[in-house]
Amino acid sequence: MYRNDTIAAISTPLGEGGIGVIRMSGPRAHEIGEKIFSRIPDGGFSSHRFYYGKIIDPADGTALDEVLLVLMKGPRSYTREDVLEIHCHGGYLLVQRVLSLVISLGARLAEPGEFTRRAFLNGRIDLVQAEAVIDIIRGKTDAALALAQQQREGVLSLRISEMREGIVSALAMVEAHIDFPEEDIESITTGEIRESVKKALETCDELLAGYDEGRALRDGVSVVIVGRPNVGKSSLMNALLREKRAIVTAVPGTTRDVIEEVVNIRGLPIKLLDTAGICRTEDIVEKEGVRLALAKIGQADLILFVLDASRPLEDDDRYIMNELEGRKHIRVINKSDLPRAMEPDDGFEDEETVWISTRTGAGMDTLHKKIYDSFLHGRAVDSREFVVMSNVRQRDALGKCRIALQRAAADTEHPGVLELLAADLREALQTVGEVTGETTADEVLDLIFQRFCIGK
Repeated sequence: MYRNDTIAAISTPLGEGGIGVIRMSGPRAHEIGEKIFSRIPDGGFSSHRFYYGKIIDPADGTALDEVLLVLMKGPRSYTREDVLEIHCHGGYLLVQRVLSLVISLGARLAEPGEFTRRAFLNGRIDLVQAEAVIDIIRGKTDAALALAQQQREGVLSLRISEMREGIVSALAMVEAHIDFPEEDIESITTGEIRESVKKALETCDELLAGYDEGRALRDGVSVVIVGRPNVGKSSLMNALLREKRAIVTAVPGTTRDVIEEVVNIRGLPIKLLDTAGICRTEDIVEKEGVRLALAKIGQADLILFVLDASRPLEDDDRYIMNELEGRKHIRVINKSDLPRAMEPDDGFEDEETVWISTRTGAGMDTLHKKIYDSFLHGRAVDSREFVVMSNVRQRDALGKCRIALQRAAADTEHPGVLELLAADLREALQTVGEVTGETTADEVLDLIFQRFCIGK
């Protein structure tokens, strides 16, 4: 539960560093700051200005450190409360002593995410923006960071708010007709209700359709490299990583285990897995490698199926092709710099095939684009038009809203069931409010903000 007291925490990572920041928020932040801060030259301090001075323990007059201090009076602060930050030297013991001092004078230790939770409860941000804060902290690539920043700025919230306004407008018209049944329902009003529900449903569908793209940027995707032995799988992994990570030899079956690395392709975080060559074998170790490779195929978001352009298709290639039936994959024809042995009717001239040479680098840019487009469909992440969800909680709540809106859309075709239409619109309004936090239960809020670090 939200309490109107003063909280404090260390807002920088623990350990040695150049600067450590202790943050306070609440009605006593200014008062505590005045008790422990000795400004150089002497004097008080105003809001939104940095001051140089010393932190003094009022119990015995001991100077703990030379610091910079800034007070941000509410509502012009992160939490819309009085916020005070002390910027001291970043030694582990020192920041702990300063934190202990402010707690001894009336502050309490903040809970995980409590600063951001207060910003949400005080109306500075909605729940979508609050969840974007942790995505900013955890962003793995520039594109993931750009998406999180966009959501923190409220671009996604604005789309959801527009959808909510349409639902509210439709519900108001419906309830007006329920409250005043003696009035005739004008055809134009019925059309307006139907149009409002239709637009809300279209926006809902659009946001849900973009979830996979948002999730890919936020959480990353897994891409598995498969193929029979000695087609260049490890060479491809090294080429994608731009470093020699996997051992490459002319001896088939060099890779026996699954090798995992993370690579950034055009801003898309990818967990790349190189697997053992898939083939028929009696070698017990090689069999286990094949079993692991087949298991990874079932878990992958995308599969890179590598073939050797210098050799005709073999039975092992065809076996792998059958295993990939119905799964998202790209055929990667390696060794394109060598004389081609594949037949024209092998069917590898379509859009799902990329010809490359890991030795010369030919075709690698095309492969990068193909991997990116498999998840983001060529969309520019940094454009203002790229408005997607990336959070499973938001997706689930919006999914419930979509079901209610679909029922409401069907209700609009039967003007005699206004009570049912109103009930469906109220449910849609309730569930869309779960996305932004207007109707989110306290237990859900607790789970969300527990994911934050203390001090944010």
